[in-house]
Amino acid sequence: MTSDSADRRIKDRYPASCLKVLLRERGFFSRNRNPMPVTCLDLNRYGMAVLCPRPMEPGIRLHMDFEGKYINESRVCARVVECQPFQTGYRVSVQFSYCRDKKGYSKAADNALSRIEGFYNRFAS
Repeated sequence: MTSDSADRRIKDRYPASCLKVLLRERGFFSRNRNPMPVTCLDLNRYGMAVLCPRPMEPGIRLHMDFEGKYINESRVCARVVECQPFQTGYRVSVQFSYCRDKKGYSKAADNALSRIEGFYNRFAS
């Protein structure tokens, strides 16, 4: 992670390695792609970083499914911001789409991601 990416964060991210995450590329040509399990490295209500087995180009649109204790959220829209080699794969930084602009804002997505962030924030303190 570069200092630029750390500086652009609005809020701290919290470790969430026990959160199960499936991601799926969105779009016309990636319609038949199977969901890919990834490891969540950290998250907040605006974005997250995952350990992915293959690289992903910045700008790729995603659907993400989350499952964990008291958590079950599906088809959260996101966009890849950055991808770098990391450990045994690639660290992929994503930003959730609901917070990118006013037209795409979703109160339901905001509430769901706030609950997930709050759950992991309690454990980080």
